[in-house]
Amino acid sequence: MKNYLLIIFLGIVMTSCSDSKARKPIVRKTSSFMSESIERNKLLNKAEQTVLIQKMESDSLNQYLNSEHGFWYYYEKQNPDETIFPSSGDEVFYTHEIKNLDGSILYSMEELGTRSYLIDKEELISGLQDGFKIMKEGEVITFLFPSYKAYGYLGNDRIEPNQPLIYTVELLKINKLSENENNE
Repeated sequence: MKNYLLIIFLGIVMTSCSDSKARKPIVRKTSSFMSESIERNKLLNKAEQTVLIQKMESDSLNQYLNSEHGFWYYYEKQNPDETIFPSSGDEVFYTHEIKNLDGSILYSMEELGTRSYLIDKEELISGLQDGFKIMKEGEVITFLFPSYKAYGYLGNDRIEPNQPLIYTVELLKINKLSENENNE
């Protein structure tokens, strides 16, 4: 019985392998997909920018500044006496709050607590990476981030995909590193 099953198995293997044909590679035209994706993102960014501009125009209490990095911000507390900004490798300690554009809180400062971040050395949303570099110790800044500077098309459990966000950040402390440590 065992020999009979072995002969059948070998017969199947031999006949299935003898008629193998080379498969042709699958060719997908990505140029149209990429073009459509680019156009879709341009429309999304333009729509988000319109909403953010409307938000700023409706806020007569604050003077918004335009960042060269694609977001807007205003100072809630400025520290004009301080001259030191964080640079690559420096450690910053901060608290922050995240809101929808309608002002409802997604993550409170109490819930998030005090956090630390090594400038340009750790993963963080790109808006905050750029935002820390314009802050001085003791300042509180409110940022308006388009979705591509925040969580993008991924979102998370409380943040929708492609959702612009309001971050209020207080920079508590900057630990400057020595020049030798900074160059590693």
